[in-house]
Amino acid sequence: MPSHEVDPGPSGDWTQLSDDDFRVLATRLSGEADDGPLWVFAYGSLIWKPAFESVEQRRAAAHGWHRSFCLDIKRWRGSREQPGLMMALERGGRCDGVIYRLPDGEKPTQIERLLWREIDDHESVSSVRWVPVRTAQGRLRALGFWVGVTGKGTSLGQPLESVAKILARACGHVGSGAEYLYNTVSHLETFGIHDRNLWRLQELVADEIRLLHGHRIAGGEPPVMEIATII
Repeated sequence: MPSHEVDPGPSGDWTQLSDDDFRVLATRLSGEADDGPLWVFAYGSLIWKPAFESVEQRRAAAHGWHRSFCLDIKRWRGSREQPGLMMALERGGRCDGVIYRLPDGEKPTQIERLLWREIDDHESVSSVRWVPVRTAQGRLRALGFWVGVTGKGTSLGQPLESVAKILARACGHVGSGAEYLYNTVSHLETFGIHDRNLWRLQELVADEIRLLHGHRIAGGEPPVMEIATII
């Protein structure tokens, strides 16, 4: 749920993309695309808040990547006073997610709309890439965002206990870190996807929230319900 926080706007730490930059990047990515439909790989918020029209959905697995709360944020679901974390893909393992097929149309235009939603600075451009995925119908490539992030603005390889402390406390103008986690896990479950790390992270976040607020939950409820009743 949105909070009463006000969007502080860009921090000035990053180099903002111009309209021309978005068009150039969209044209390049379109030229790298496979023939046929445009697919987008969703592993986090794109599953429950895609902000684009799709005509088909499939479960898909990206090998060599795994979900990780490793993007440092001071907007959206964090603040300068209490920075938060957002999800990206780190190297290693396997990530089960969902691919969406966009309607037939001009790929550069479709890709540009996606870019406007997902990134806004030059430093993020390298995290946009074509990801090989496997589906029940075969292999293909899908456009992925925040894949293989490194360097400034990232906190890679954090233990789940550290991530939980941050998600339980961070909140910004679009909502809390705990809410983001809850939405991701619950929507993954609707596709029959059970991410062990995220499920464990739920337990840890719920524990942190109970400690912070002295909130007690009746026994027997799954962690996803505990977070939902508190946030």
